[in-house]
Formats: sequence, C-alpha cells, structure tokens
Amino acid sequence: MPNLADYFNEKGYKPKYWIGDRVFGHWNKIPFVGTVGNDTEINEADGPQVSVHLDLPIKFRDKIHNIIIVKHKDINKLKEM
Repeated sequence: MPNLADYFNEKGYKPKYWIGDRVFGHWNKIPFVGTVGNDTEINEADGPQVSVHLDLPIKFRDKIHNIIIVKHKDINKLKEM
C-alpha cells in the first residue's frame, strides 16, 4: 500500500513559481511588480493561481490592494539585471 507522500508526489499539483520568485505582469490592465507568495491549484475548474505580494499598492475601484491573485498567463518571471 503506497503512503500519502507517494500519492501526492505522483498526482499532486507541481508549481511553476516558488515562494520569493520576483514576477511582473498586468492585473485588470494595471502593470505590477511583486513577489510570489503561493502557487497553488484549489480545484481543476479554476486552474492554478498565484498570490503576489505587490511592491507598490494598486488602487482599483476605490480599494487599495497589497496582495493580488492572478493566473499564470498574466505574469512572467522577472529577469535579474
């Protein structure tokens, strides 16, 4: 009988981004730069999503956001200079 670690290593979600990765992208047509907090897949219907801790807050619809949730297609890894 396989243990749970073997099961999740085989069938579990494999993240593309790791905690601390620097990323940039667009959220609601607003450009941002930030640090990855978590890359996870809650369910298969929504697909994977990434939480990003922003360098500068974003004001959208009279609310200020310091952390946003985005899809993989909306962000790219920030290259080192």
